[in-house]
Amino acid sequence: METEATLGENCEIAVEATVGNAYSDDTSPPTLGDNSTVRAGTIIYDDVVIGDGFSTGHHAVVRELTDIGNDVLVGTQTVIDGRSTIGSHVSLQTGVYVPSHTEIGDNVFCGPNAVLTNDPYPVRQDEDLVGPTLEDGVSIGANATVLPGVSVGEGAFVAAGAVVTDDVPPETLAVGAPAEHAELPDPISGANTLNE
Repeated sequence: METEATLGENCEIAVEATVGNAYSDDTSPPTLGDNSTVRAGTIIYDDVVIGDGFSTGHHAVVRELTDIGNDVLVGTQTVIDGRSTIGSHVSLQTGVYVPSHTEIGDNVFCGPNAVLTNDPYPVRQDEDLVGPTLEDGVSIGANATVLPGVSVGEGAFVAAGAVVTDDVPPETLAVGAPAEHAELPDPISGANTLNE
């Protein structure tokens, strides 16, 4: 284990993890809160601040200038590409990609291999990068893709495999490619309708 981090109480850092990875001469070592677990192969860069109850799978990456709240899971081979804010009680399952300039609220779930994006062009151009915003209580299904600058409203669901190209209103379901918005199913009848 390589570390010069500030660690809270009862932290478990695997010998094969790297906590504190300087990328310039002006960086500050990362800070991890109490009861954090960092598993083998994970790299946490400098200038990262993480709350209590943080946990990773294996080979996760948390890049610089990222702020993470309490009780956050960063799954195996998940990448947080830096310059992002992640709230508390967030679960990023295996293989999730979070690009730079992304905002994730509290109580958010991202299923396996969900991809958030921040670059509107497939070939690098001189554009500002703008990641998506996932508001509180959002759930993103496995293999879903959320495009740059898209906002997913509070309590909304994005179905597995959906490709979200436009903002998703609060308390709705985004389904398909490109995703269409539907009302959330009634918990009793299960009925829903697509919003036109």
